[in-house]
Amino acid sequence: MYPHMRYPVTYKIKIFAYSIFFLLCVIALRLVYLQINSMEWFAHRSKKNFLQMSKVQSPRGNILDRTGNLLATNRPLTSLHWCGTGKYRLAEDQFETLETIGTIINQTLTHDEELIKKISRAERHRKQILLTTDLSVEQLSQIAEQLPTCPNISISTHFKRYYPYQSFASHLLGYLGAMGLDQYGKMGLEKLFEDTLKGDHGTVVNIIDSLGRNVTQTTLKEAFSGSNVQTTIDLDIQHLCEEVFPSERSGACIVMDPVNGDLLAVLSRPDFDPAIFLQKISSYAWDELQKDQPFLNRAFNAAYPPGSIFKLITISAALEHDMITPETEFDCKGYYLFGKRKYWCNRRYGHGTLNVKQALAQSCNPLLYDIGAHISVNTLAEYAYKFGLGRRTNVMLPEQVGLVPTTQWKLDTKGERWWPGETLSVAIGQSFLLTTPLQIARMISAIYTGYLVSPRILCTEKIAHEQLAIKEETRKFLKKSMRRVITSGTGKRLHHVKDMKIYAKTSTAQTSAMSKRNLSTEYLEHGWFAGNIVYKDHPPLTMVIVVERAGTAQVATGIAKNFLLKYKKLMDST
Repeated sequence: MYPHMRYPVTYKIKIFAYSIFFLLCVIALRLVYLQINSMEWFAHRSKKNFLQMSKVQSPRGNILDRTGNLLATNRPLTSLHWCGTGKYRLAEDQFETLETIGTIINQTLTHDEELIKKISRAERHRKQILLTTDLSVEQLSQIAEQLPTCPNISISTHFKRYYPYQSFASHLLGYLGAMGLDQYGKMGLEKLFEDTLKGDHGTVVNIIDSLGRNVTQTTLKEAFSGSNVQTTIDLDIQHLCEEVFPSERSGACIVMDPVNGDLLAVLSRPDFDPAIFLQKISSYAWDELQKDQPFLNRAFNAAYPPGSIFKLITISAALEHDMITPETEFDCKGYYLFGKRKYWCNRRYGHGTLNVKQALAQSCNPLLYDIGAHISVNTLAEYAYKFGLGRRTNVMLPEQVGLVPTTQWKLDTKGERWWPGETLSVAIGQSFLLTTPLQIARMISAIYTGYLVSPRILCTEKIAHEQLAIKEETRKFLKKSMRRVITSGTGKRLHHVKDMKIYAKTSTAQTSAMSKRNLSTEYLEHGWFAGNIVYKDHPPLTMVIVVERAGTAQVATGIAKNFLLKYKKLMDST
């Protein structure tokens, strides 16, 4: 048999038929896959040819002060777009339109070759290109008057976060990050109340024809504005703090209602304008911003040695452990000898004979050193906790808790025993002690009211406080001593502010060894002023000021005096 006669014709026909059948099966399966499994995908693709969905921005909720003044709000931004109409190249009348637009917005559009290329591409492909944003009302009016029916012009409006007072209370308000239409809180109240403020974006569907022109528009989902947040901040008092605190100084200032804990003003320097993050920021600009740590909230999150303010706690512990009485007298020679070391007073030639109230008023150290030599650091820590140091104030924003040293703390963290001489430093508010300005405000207000109040940032927060766990006679003695600071002590420059009753304590807190203070300003002492203020029949205020590396408490006291004089005028004018 010949090779070509090996397979009969019928066999070849069967092979061919099976092959055709297999191919038909493959095609059928492919059609089933396309019609059933991929139906939604193709339907979506086809709808995109004539349907365009877009997001409608919802205005973010406002942040208000206690009387309804806007601290953070929104402002409309009107943008001008060039809309392509499908022409292959720009016509003469379109160049004239661009010339007119350029005159209105003060830009030479037709001389920008790169921009003209982009506009030409947009024209051919029926695309939109942004010409300018943030048009003024006057510019909008001119465009409407001079180009009323131009098919190449499209105007859209969206909202941008706006801070009317720029850096005022910036650490409290925080700032936003931006991603397209979405703005989201990244710090402060903007972050903490993101869900309340952000609102709900809407959705619209545009039906377009084959030339890309909009035929109809349907709203699928309405946009809803975010809710407002009302703070306890008093814009007038915040303004006074911003005005009197030197712009070149670093530090913090807090004004609080000692009765209900309302934070009426919170300042941290250096500060920042929250609006800078609403657009792109260069890496160089970001690095420059970081140099002075402007995003650190020094009122809540910076911990400083309290210095002489802590003497109020040391005296309380000594009084309640019968180590001294209010009438106890002490001879200040300018130093206190402990072991073989002299612990110096702030007045090197001494104060002479002083009682306890006078020692507090003059911020005399030797009496406190003597108490420190005969008291346990753990006892001082116990009383520090009673006054709210070393623990949270319960403010809603992040805060530091500071540091109140104990013998166990030093053993755990340093691996060393506590030395008796270290207690002398703690007694005057130095050593390892660290507190926040907010903790000091809470402590000072408690001496006035008799209870530790939780600071409030929102008007809707529940008022919460706990009893100051010291004897009533001790608290009254501290209050009288703080009054003596103003009448004849370290704060007497405030005594002549008429009709103002002030109970205060000043402090110059060391940041390094005294031998270094002349080397550089970074070794200078921090200056404190902390006090309770009552003007006529107005509600009382608690005010705390800390100025970093001021070298003396007089800087903080001077700021306090300027504030009080302006506050007096403000109250008299209302």
